Amino acid sequence: MEKEIDNVDTLEEIGQIPSTWEGSSVSWKEGQEWDKSKEMDFTYTNLDKFIRFSLGENAHFSNAMYDGDYSMTLDRAQLRKYEFVTKWLGIKKGTRIIDLGCGWGGWLTYLKNTVGANGYGVNLSRGQVASCRRNGLNVFLKDARFVKPEDFGTFEAVTAFGSFEHVASVKDYLDGNQDKVYADYFKHVYDLLPKGGRFYMQSMVFSKNMLPYDQFDINAPKDSDAYILALLTKHNPDSWLPYGHEHIIRIAEPYFKNVFYSSGRLDYIQTNKEWTKLYYKWNLKKYLWYASLIPKYFRDKEFRHQLAVLRIRPNRVCFEREIMDHARLVFEKV
Repeated sequence: MEKEIDNVDTLEEIGQIPSTWEGSSVSWKEGQEWDKSKEMDFTYTNLDKFIRFSLGENAHFSNAMYDGDYSMTLDRAQLRKYEFVTKWLGIKKGTRIIDLGCGWGGWLTYLKNTVGANGYGVNLSRGQVASCRRNGLNVFLKDARFVKPEDFGTFEAVTAFGSFEHVASVKDYLDGNQDKVYADYFKHVYDLLPKGGRFYMQSMVFSKNMLPYDQFDINAPKDSDAYILALLTKHNPDSWLPYGHEHIIRIAEPYFKNVFYSSGRLDYIQTNKEWTKLYYKWNLKKYLWYASLIPKYFRDKEFRHQLAVLRIRPNRVCFEREIMDHARLVFEKV
């Protein structure tokens, strides 16, 4: 069953990793088993204050939808995405919907305040869950990969804005189990929906210029693909992406038919550029947070890699170089 977090005032009440990024040496080693919650805390709880100070309390922390109109503001592009999903999933007032990997609750806030839908969220980042609960959202600390009807009941619609990127691990890929893990995920989503119910997901995927895993090298030249990919894995040490949107559709096929697909690669580049502006925008609390990290910068090499992620934006570089693409998909239960 899910873990509830009630009356949360501080992240420490649910065991927040300290803001000094304890655990920043996390990396996957062959033969090592992983608790996925460790990675989600490492990747997102550690960034909780930074994201909220930069993007807002209920940050929209997933790719926006510009559809080629880059004169649009980031807020408008995020709203366009939500309007698109609402339409394609038939969401209306009272609709029961669950968001798998709900982040800081931007989508759930939209569902609650704009649509009047009955939204649930699950997440493994304690910082994100605490933020959502503080803001009155119905969010639970639970692995999005394994939600069952007995946990919360069934739903009329399901969404996953970027969380599919964390479903499979590096070990799953190396052991040849990536497809099996994906199939189990889609079976869980299938069980949450009625026949004809729809599932929206968006996910980064590997694209035509992807390198083999054994070529990733954190010591390679800083402008090389080998370095950029190695740096990316420093940020998400236990996650491995699908190979193109076709990979996702193929594994989902026994459970769902695909009714919509589009690439969000160029939109992601623009979204990331807009986020970067906000990351550097002056905010006293944020810059005091930066200052608190200085001692760890000098004593922890792995932590310096994490700061390099914030500076270099390896995700965006991968999209620019077509090492990665971005898939928007709507599935319908068969």
